[in-house]
Amino acid sequence: MSIQNELHSTIQRLVQPGKGILAADESHPTIAKRFKAVGVESTEDLRREYRSLIFTPPGLGDFISGVILFEETLGQNSLDNVPIPKLLESQGIVPGIKVDKGKKPLVNAPGDEITYGLDGLDDRLEIYKSQGARFAKWRAVYNISDTLPSRQAMEANAEMLARYAALCQSIGIVPIVEPEVLINGNHSIERSAEVNEVVIAEVFNALRRHRVQLEAMILKPSMVTPGSDCAKASPEEVAEATLQVFRRVVPAAVPGINFLSGGQTPEEATRNLNAMNSGGQQPWNLSFSYGRALQEPAQKAWAGKLDNANAVQHAMLERARLNGAACSGSYKADMES
Repeated sequence: MSIQNELHSTIQRLVQPGKGILAADESHPTIAKRFKAVGVESTEDLRREYRSLIFTPPGLGDFISGVILFEETLGQNSLDNVPIPKLLESQGIVPGIKVDKGKKPLVNAPGDEITYGLDGLDDRLEIYKSQGARFAKWRAVYNISDTLPSRQAMEANAEMLARYAALCQSIGIVPIVEPEVLINGNHSIERSAEVNEVVIAEVFNALRRHRVQLEAMILKPSMVTPGSDCAKASPEEVAEATLQVFRRVVPAAVPGINFLSGGQTPEEATRNLNAMNSGGQQPWNLSFSYGRALQEPAQKAWAGKLDNANAVQHAMLERARLNGAACSGSYKADMES
């Protein structure tokens, strides 16, 4: 199969009505925090057990089109001794991989950060592809205040995202481009909209510069919300602000926008996505790529005990089903158990 055909095939599988992407790519420090919240130590065996359980609910592929894996998980076998990528494929789910190496302070830009990981990425992508990964994800983060992010940070992170995306497409891997404007702070929804607009515009300028095929990528942005220290906006306010920004700066050629949940509760993330899909058809498929907002109920049900397997799988499937409904604007609050 040619590289173009590979990209087209993967996009067709990832961008399906009523389906979204599960982000299960937590780094070791991040998943250790999540496990600690439910009283579980983060060990390799327990990470394998937990992720095996959340990937195997019968029917998960009806609502989840792809899973972003951490490097460790891509090379692991499930509890039934099946390679995780093959396990996902058996559910009709596309395996993906997180490829960035985390963030650090951006030199000469106080308060801003930059994501690392381009060195050796071409060789790593070839290995990941041989292990079964068909798409990848790179996250850039933008701190927000009255003065942040700086122009320097926006340009530097956009350049990294574009170079990563171009490398992925050159070997037939679909890139998920994730410019996350962080929710931390006391900024208004108007300030969030302002920052999201200039950040995403800069990202697409860089993508065009590097000749990234917009038809063969997925955008994974933040929703436009007030800062976490402010009063919450209604789903209708979030939908209006978010869609206004994206209509201004996201080309219609992009097939899918899969939102990150970014500190929202599972219910908030579902309600906000539903509101966006309740206002009529948009140029792009609007869906989800949630981590904690999909997994939190399953983690609480698990609590480190394999005997809770049925409860884990029920919680995972139920949250996926509710978000699948939100993709068509058909979610209702009384659908929550």
